[in-house]
Amino acid sequence: MVKVQRLQHASVPMPPGGNEAARAFYGGTLGLEEVPPPDTLDVERLVWFRVGADGHEIHVFTEAGNGPSSPGQHLCLQVDDLAAMHQRLSDAGIAIEDPTAIPNRPRFFIHDPFGNRIELTQITGNYRES
Repeated sequence: MVKVQRLQHASVPMPPGGNEAARAFYGGTLGLEEVPPPDTLDVERLVWFRVGADGHEIHVFTEAGNGPSSPGQHLCLQVDDLAAMHQRLSDAGIAIEDPTAIPNRPRFFIHDPFGNRIELTQITGNYRES
């Protein structure tokens, strides 16, 4: 039987002309590495980033009238030092939301410049064991 192996990428919308804001936030503030999208696509409407070393990516794409469709819609990025990332984002003036706690998964939420919700977490153990 065929199995899904992993999440390869998440795509998030940005308004037309948002490429530099995407680069500043995802590349600058979050420190992700930008990777070129395939030449077969409309590369002027896309900014892609590598997330970690396992081939995961975030694809930021242009969409007129963009915006999150649901308050619960988000992508989640796992980091190795949540406290340091919290400080980095706080220093950058990013608003931070503290949600309901999950055992062994400290986390918080932020929004990118286009209103897309992002969860940041650090996995410290099994969430079923506190």
